Amino acid sequence: MLGEILFIFWRLVEITFLIPIIGMLAYFVDGYLRANQLTPSYILVLFIVSTIAVFWCLDTLIRLGNTRRSASFVAFIDLCFFGAFIAGVYQLRFIANADCAHWDGGSIEVSLGPFGFSFDADFETPSLNKTCSMFKASFAMGIMEVVFFTWTAFFALWIHRHHHGKKEVTETVVRRRSHSSRRGHHRRPSNRHHYVV
Repeated sequence: MLGEILFIFWRLVEITFLIPIIGMLAYFVDGYLRANQLTPSYILVLFIVSTIAVFWCLDTLIRLGNTRRSASFVAFIDLCFFGAFIAGVYQLRFIANADCAHWDGGSIEVSLGPFGFSFDADFETPSLNKTCSMFKASFAMGIMEVVFFTWTAFFALWIHRHHHGKKEVTETVVRRRSHSSRRGHHRRPSNRHHYVV
């Protein structure tokens, strides 16, 4: 019971932090699409992983009964997301030591496309400090998601162990009851004789 409560709590925390990641990175994806440029992998990896992860989290919460029965599978998928978030955070690692108050973009500015300098006069160029802040926030929340998915994988294994142990105890009790009921209800032969006249 405690494992399920903790699992639900951390699932809600995961969703709470996934939504801002998706929102911030969707802003960048939209900007690249409007500028008719390819979105760089350091944005796409974390964006795609976060989008799939939020649907996974919602699915495991809505169908909690199935989550209990297949908790080991849920733990496996959570560990896959753990690895995927590590990959997404690794792609954004260039922002880790950036000072967003005075960020110049450095060598990454060319790949920032419309968010570094504008090629199109109609496209409004955002400040590099805003771009840096959004990347840094996504990077930090991505690291948090790595930790959160580790915890939910652990809690899913805890649920699996508890649910599996409970199932074995129930099966043993049912077998004992059915075995004892067979002994108590033997058919006794009837002493009545039927005579035909």
